[in-house]
Parts: sequence; C-alpha cells; structure tokens
Amino acid sequence: MTALDAAALLARDALARLDRWEPVNGEQTALAAEYRAFLRGDGGTGARADAVRRDGGPQHLTASCFVLSPDLDRVLLCFHRKGQFWVQVGGHTEPGDTTLAGSAYREAREESGIAGLVPFDPDPDPSAGTRTGLRADAVPAAPVDVHRHDLAAAFGTCRTHWDVGFVAFADPEARTAVSDESEDVAWFPVDALPAGTPDDFPVRLATVLAEVRHRRRAGLPAR
Repeated sequence: MTALDAAALLARDALARLDRWEPVNGEQTALAAEYRAFLRGDGGTGARADAVRRDGGPQHLTASCFVLSPDLDRVLLCFHRKGQFWVQVGGHTEPGDTTLAGSAYREAREESGIAGLVPFDPDPDPSAGTRTGLRADAVPAAPVDVHRHDLAAAFGTCRTHWDVGFVAFADPEARTAVSDESEDVAWFPVDALPAGTPDDFPVRLATVLAEVRHRRRAGLPAR
C-alpha cells in the first residue's frame, strides 16, 4: 500500500467517524460540520487524501488523545518542545496510519511511554458481533472533540491544525517516558492545570470531560 492509498483510507475513516458522531455540545456540532466540509472539499462528496497529510497543504487534520485517569480526576500532559506549552499528546498522522483513532492512539503511546492505555469507547472486533469482543489492538472509536487552531512560525509550513480528539485511560502510577517532541510529561489534576497551557485549553478539556461523562451516563455506543 502506498502512502497516498493509506491517506485516502485515513481520510475516509476520519469523515465516517465525524459523520457518526453526535456531540453533546452545540458549538462542537457546528464545528464538526465545518470539519466534514473541509474533508470533502469544494462541492465534493468523498474525502480528500491531502486533508489528512502533513505535506498536503498548510491546513490538515491532526489527531490528539486525552489520556485521563479512569475517575476523570487527572490528565496526562506533555510539555511541547516547539510550542513551549503543556498540552495533550497527539500530532500529525503518519504514512502508515489508516484510521484517525489509530493515529491518535499511536501518538499517545509514543509520546507518553505508557503501553497499557485503555481506549474509551473502543472499536469492537467485527467478527465478535458484540461490543464485548475487543481486538488486541483496539482503539477509541468515536471522537470526543474537535479543535481548530492556528500555529506560530515555529511550526514551519503548518499554519492551521484541524485537530480531532479521542480519549484513553491510564493508571497515573504507570511509568511514563518523554518523547523527542516533548521536554516533559506529567499528570495534573483536571481542576489545577499547570501554568503554560494554551489559553483555551481549560475550556477544551472541560468540553472533553463533559462529552465523556455524557456518554458514560447514556451508555452511548461508539458506532
């Protein structure tokens, strides 16, 4: 499979996940519609491969993973080397990625060093026929938020990231490791975030937590 073939699969997967997602937050619903339009392009019905590729243009989708403690009291953040801020793990898709959630989950493992991440709303094994059958490589199925943001010159040719967030759980006592893209990685209480997070990060995190709590209460399926 070529990188372009993988990007086409990834773009279709991203569009399908956003099509199925019904956010609890009205602003997220409106923004998700803009994401779907961005993926389809001008008047298109399919998904554009270049919308998910780092080299596809100055604007493209990225994938984040909010790593939370199971009780939702703590969040794992990394201190981003380029941005010089504390933020959730995640980033660009890679040529071998064929699902957006898989990309987010891969980034989470690489940037946190935690092997035992547990996906929220995991994709079931289609052959099992029920949500109790999970693949060994299961990843989160449905997004928890979308967040579009412009970037500083330090990020090079990237000008706007159309980020899609997913959630995974981990034990705050699990051993972490710092990746090449970060200077530090650490757990923080969700209501006592460190200085140096982006101005809108507390709002984004609150939106993510509200989405997770809503889906837990409602027992909503991922698909």
